[in-house]
Amino acid sequence: MTKATQIAPGMTLNIDGSVCRVESAVTVTVARGVPFVKTKLKNLITEELHEKSFKLDAEVEEVKLSERMIEYLYIEGSNHFFLDIDELDQVNVDASIIGDKVNFLKEGIQLKAMFYGDRIFSVELPLYLELVAVKTEDHKGRANLSNSTKIAVLETGAKIEVPLFIEAGDVIKVDTENNEFVQRV
Repeated sequence: MTKATQIAPGMTLNIDGSVCRVESAVTVTVARGVPFVKTKLKNLITEELHEKSFKLDAEVEEVKLSERMIEYLYIEGSNHFFLDIDELDQVNVDASIIGDKVNFLKEGIQLKAMFYGDRIFSVELPLYLELVAVKTEDHKGRANLSNSTKIAVLETGAKIEVPLFIEAGDVIKVDTENNEFVQRV
Protein backbone atom coordinates (compact mmCIF):
# COMPACT_ATOMS: atom_id res chain seq x y z
CA MET A 1 0.00 0.00 0.00
CA THR A 2 1.10 3.54 -0.76
CA LYS A 3 0.32 6.71 1.21
CA ALA A 4 -1.68 9.37 -0.61
CA THR A 5 1.21 11.81 -0.18
CA GLN A 6 3.34 9.53 -2.41
CA ILE A 7 0.91 9.54 -5.35
CA ALA A 8 2.63 10.88 -8.47
CA PRO A 9 1.72 11.20 -12.15
CA GLY A 10 2.33 8.00 -14.10
CA MET A 11 1.53 5.68 -11.20
CA THR A 12 -1.13 3.01 -11.68
CA LEU A 13 -3.62 2.53 -8.84
CA ASN A 14 -6.48 0.21 -8.00
CA ILE A 15 -9.38 2.55 -7.20
CA ASP A 16 -12.59 0.78 -6.17
CA GLY A 17 -11.71 -2.25 -8.33
CA SER A 18 -10.77 -0.18 -11.41
CA VAL A 19 -7.21 0.14 -12.64
CA CYS A 20 -6.42 3.84 -13.16
CA ARG A 21 -3.35 5.81 -14.21
CA VAL A 22 -2.59 9.01 -12.29
CA GLU A 23 -2.55 11.93 -14.73
CA SER A 24 -1.91 14.60 -12.06
CA ALA A 25 -1.61 14.82 -8.28
CA VAL A 26 -1.55 18.02 -6.21
CA THR A 27 -1.46 18.48 -2.45
CA VAL A 28 -4.05 21.11 -1.53
CA THR A 29 -3.85 23.05 1.72
CA VAL A 30 -6.91 24.98 2.80
CA ALA A 31 -6.84 27.93 5.24
CA ARG A 32 -9.34 26.43 7.68
CA GLY A 33 -9.51 22.84 6.63
CA VAL A 34 -7.72 19.56 6.36
CA PRO A 35 -5.12 19.28 3.58
CA PHE A 36 -5.74 16.63 0.93
CA VAL A 37 -4.33 15.21 -2.31
CA LYS A 38 -6.37 16.01 -5.41
CA THR A 39 -5.80 13.67 -8.35
CA LYS A 40 -6.91 13.26 -11.95
CA LEU A 41 -7.24 9.60 -12.81
CA LYS A 42 -7.69 7.86 -16.16
CA ASN A 43 -9.51 4.54 -16.12
CA LEU A 44 -7.39 2.22 -18.28
CA ILE A 45 -10.38 0.25 -19.56
CA THR A 46 -12.95 2.96 -20.28
CA GLU A 47 -10.34 5.75 -20.79
CA GLU A 48 -12.59 8.10 -18.78
CA LEU A 49 -10.96 10.89 -16.79
CA HIS A 50 -12.22 11.66 -13.32
CA GLU A 51 -11.04 13.51 -10.24
CA LYS A 52 -10.65 11.98 -6.81
CA SER A 53 -9.40 13.45 -3.55
CA PHE A 54 -7.60 11.56 -0.78
CA LYS A 55 -6.84 12.41 2.84
CA LEU A 56 -3.09 12.74 3.40
CA ASP A 57 -2.94 9.62 5.58
CA ALA A 58 -5.12 7.51 3.24
CA GLU A 59 -3.57 4.39 1.73
CA VAL A 60 -4.02 3.40 -1.90
CA GLU A 61 -3.12 0.21 -3.71
CA GLU A 62 -0.44 0.67 -6.35
CA VAL A 63 -0.73 -1.70 -9.31
CA LYS A 64 2.31 -2.86 -11.24
CA LEU A 65 1.53 -3.29 -14.94
CA SER A 66 3.81 -5.23 -17.23
CA GLU A 67 4.39 -4.24 -20.83
CA ARG A 68 4.61 -7.02 -23.42
CA MET A 69 4.44 -7.27 -27.19
CA ILE A 70 1.51 -9.09 -28.78
CA GLU A 71 0.89 -10.02 -32.43
CA TYR A 72 -2.56 -9.84 -34.03
CA LEU A 73 -3.91 -13.21 -35.20
CA TYR A 74 -7.66 -13.05 -35.97
CA ILE A 75 -11.12 -11.88 -34.87
CA GLU A 76 -13.99 -14.06 -33.70
CA GLY A 77 -17.20 -12.25 -32.78
CA SER A 78 -16.26 -9.32 -30.53
CA ASN A 79 -13.01 -10.97 -29.42
CA HIS A 80 -9.64 -10.33 -30.98
CA PHE A 81 -7.00 -13.02 -30.61
CA PHE A 82 -3.32 -12.21 -30.26
CA LEU A 83 -0.11 -14.13 -29.69
CA ASP A 84 1.74 -13.02 -26.56
CA ILE A 85 5.24 -12.98 -28.05
CA ASP A 86 7.03 -13.23 -24.67
CA GLU A 87 4.94 -16.09 -23.26
CA LEU A 88 4.00 -17.75 -26.59
CA ASP A 89 0.40 -17.97 -25.42
CA GLN A 90 -2.75 -16.97 -27.27
CA VAL A 91 -4.59 -14.11 -25.53
CA ASN A 92 -8.10 -12.82 -26.05
CA VAL A 93 -8.70 -9.06 -26.07
CA ASP A 94 -12.25 -7.70 -25.96
CA ALA A 95 -13.30 -5.21 -28.65
CA SER A 96 -13.94 -2.56 -25.98
CA ILE A 97 -10.22 -2.48 -25.17
CA ILE A 98 -9.23 -2.33 -28.85
CA GLY A 99 -11.68 0.51 -29.62
CA ASP A 100 -10.98 2.50 -32.81
CA LYS A 101 -7.59 0.81 -33.19
CA VAL A 102 -9.49 -2.03 -34.86
CA ASN A 103 -9.37 0.04 -38.07
CA PHE A 104 -5.65 -0.67 -38.37
CA LEU A 105 -5.48 -4.32 -37.30
CA LYS A 106 -4.32 -6.96 -39.74
CA GLU A 107 -2.67 -10.31 -39.28
CA GLY A 108 0.93 -10.03 -38.13
CA ILE A 109 0.85 -6.47 -36.74
CA GLN A 110 2.61 -6.19 -33.39
CA LEU A 111 1.17 -4.05 -30.62
CA LYS A 112 2.37 -3.04 -27.17
CA ALA A 113 0.02 -4.33 -24.46
CA MET A 114 -0.22 -3.42 -20.78
CA PHE A 115 -0.94 -6.47 -18.61
CA TYR A 116 -2.05 -6.77 -15.00
CA GLY A 117 -1.62 -10.46 -14.30
CA ASP A 118 -3.17 -12.19 -17.31
CA ARG A 119 -5.55 -9.34 -18.14
CA ILE A 120 -4.83 -6.76 -20.83
CA PHE A 121 -5.83 -3.19 -19.95
CA SER A 122 -4.67 -1.32 -23.02
CA VAL A 123 -3.03 -1.81 -26.38
CA GLU A 124 -0.92 0.61 -28.38
CA LEU A 125 -0.45 0.48 -32.14
CA PRO A 126 2.87 1.36 -33.77
CA LEU A 127 2.85 5.06 -34.66
CA TYR A 128 3.23 4.29 -38.38
CA LEU A 129 1.96 1.37 -40.45
CA GLU A 130 2.39 0.55 -44.12
CA LEU A 131 -0.96 -0.52 -45.57
CA VAL A 132 -2.38 -1.15 -49.05
CA ALA A 133 -5.07 1.16 -50.43
CA VAL A 134 -7.59 -1.34 -51.83
CA LYS A 135 -10.06 1.23 -53.15
CA THR A 136 -10.05 4.95 -53.83
CA GLU A 137 -12.99 7.19 -54.71
CA ASP A 138 -13.35 8.65 -58.19
CA HIS A 139 -11.90 12.16 -58.36
CA LYS A 140 -13.08 13.38 -61.78
CA GLY A 141 -13.62 17.12 -61.99
CA ARG A 142 -11.32 17.87 -59.05
CA ALA A 143 -7.97 17.04 -60.65
CA ASN A 144 -7.00 20.69 -61.11
CA LEU A 145 -7.59 21.80 -57.52
CA SER A 146 -4.50 22.19 -55.36
CA ASN A 147 -4.44 20.43 -51.99
CA SER A 148 -7.30 18.16 -53.07
CA THR A 149 -7.80 14.84 -51.38
CA LYS A 150 -9.96 11.79 -51.80
CA ILE A 151 -11.00 8.92 -49.56
CA ALA A 152 -9.07 5.65 -49.71
CA VAL A 153 -10.19 2.38 -48.15
CA LEU A 154 -7.24 0.48 -46.70
CA GLU A 155 -6.77 -3.28 -46.51
CA THR A 156 -7.85 -3.18 -42.84
CA GLY A 157 -11.12 -1.39 -43.68
CA ALA A 158 -9.98 2.02 -42.41
CA LYS A 159 -10.94 5.06 -44.47
CA ILE A 160 -8.51 7.98 -44.66
CA GLU A 161 -7.97 11.05 -46.82
CA VAL A 162 -5.16 10.70 -49.35
CA PRO A 163 -3.77 12.91 -52.13
CA LEU A 164 -5.30 12.53 -55.60
CA PHE A 165 -2.27 10.64 -56.97
CA ILE A 166 -2.88 7.61 -54.71
CA GLU A 167 -4.55 4.73 -56.56
CA ALA A 168 -5.88 1.31 -55.55
CA GLY A 169 -2.96 -1.06 -54.98
CA ASP A 170 -0.56 1.61 -53.69
CA VAL A 171 1.19 0.95 -50.38
CA ILE A 172 1.00 3.99 -48.13
CA LYS A 173 2.43 4.95 -44.76
CA VAL A 174 -0.29 5.91 -42.26
CA ASP A 175 -0.04 7.79 -38.97
CA THR A 176 -2.22 5.58 -36.72
CA GLU A 177 -2.52 8.17 -33.96
CA ASN A 178 -4.05 10.87 -36.20
CA ASN A 179 -5.54 8.64 -38.94
CA GLU A 180 -3.55 10.54 -41.56
CA PHE A 181 -1.71 9.77 -44.78
CA VAL A 182 2.07 10.28 -44.43
CA GLN A 183 3.57 9.16 -47.74
CA ARG A 184 3.43 6.63 -50.56
CA VAL A 185 5.89 3.79 -50.05
